[in-house]
Parts: sequence; structure tokens; C-alpha cells
Amino acid sequence: MKRHTVLDSPYGPLTLVADDGGVLCGLYMTDQRHRPPQETFGDRVAPGSADPAARAFAEAGEQLEAYFAGGLKEFTLELRPHGTPFQRRVWDLLTDIPHGETRTYGELAGALGSPKASRAVGLANGRNPIGIVIPCHRVIGASGGLTGYGGGLERKRRLLDFERGRPAALEVQQSPPPGSLRGPRTGAAGAPDTAPERSRPR
Repeated sequence: MKRHTVLDSPYGPLTLVADDGGVLCGLYMTDQRHRPPQETFGDRVAPGSADPAARAFAEAGEQLEAYFAGGLKEFTLELRPHGTPFQRRVWDLLTDIPHGETRTYGELAGALGSPKASRAVGLANGRNPIGIVIPCHRVIGASGGLTGYGGGLERKRRLLDFERGRPAALEVQQSPPPGSLRGPRTGAAGAPDTAPERSRPR
């Protein structure tokens, strides 16, 4: 059975989901396209719980906090994204896109050896179940436009601006609760395979 927790962030609440092995398998924003029904996330796990998922959530929370603070460029988390073999190949390529850089759907299709598969790559990109950590926000259209993003184009724009070092990229929430994920205080401005993986689905 899955377990979940909710963490505050500069981009709104993030729902983290772990599978029955206590491995991170989901990270969803509010109002995210293709977000599974809330009831599929299982029980909510309290911080410090003996549940195996609590350790995964704590580690993810620490790394996300470091990322939002601008000190972490690459996540090192164990991941288990559930998807088709093709989707998993696309998600694997996403983790190769360096922090602060972007790739087009066509470039990813070419890297897969299927240069005409841009549309399929886009569909797989939109189904990414572990947002931010698997950086689907780093994929743009051939013209340089942001095109779609499951979390919304404004969040995508802010994430890319933040990674490129633009100071107005994060919207800092008022009076965040203890344990929230704070970003830089810079003012306001984005057939299943279940093998365990490390911070990039390899």
C-alpha cells in the first residue's frame, strides 16, 4: 500500500508518495494535470513515524529544501516511477538534462533513436509522476516556447528562471509553517516497471 505526505514549498504544497517498499514513486503539485486521485495515495505519514516511507519523505524533504535554497543541483534519491518502458526511457533522459539547461522534445526523440517521436515524448513527459526531481520542466518546444507543463506554465517559467539564477523566480509564501521548504528570499515572481532506482531512473 502507498503512503503520502504533504510538504510546503515556494510552488505550493507538494504531495510526496511512496510505494509499499518505502521508495518515492510520486511528487505532485496542486491542480496538476494527470494527478492521480487523492485516495490512491494511501494514508498520510507523520514526520518521525516508524513507517518506512517516513525515512524516504525525510530525505526527499531535505534535498528539496536544499534545491529550493539554491544549493542542490542534482538529486540523489531512490526513485521508483511507475510507467511503461517507453515512458521510463523518456524520464531517464530527463534526468540527464543539467540544472539550468533545457532540451526540446525533438532532441529527446533523437536521443531515443526515434526522431519522429516528438509527440510521444511530449505525452510521456506530461505523465512524469515525480515532478521537479525528474525535471520535466526542462523540456521546451522547438521554437523555444515553454509549451505545456503538468504543473502549469507559470510554475514551469518560475522553475526555469530559478534554475537560471533569475532572482525574481520564486514566490515566497507568507509565514510558512515549521518544516516548510523555503526558497531564497528574493521577492515574488511553475506495462509498469517497478525496479528500484537511484535519483535518476537508470
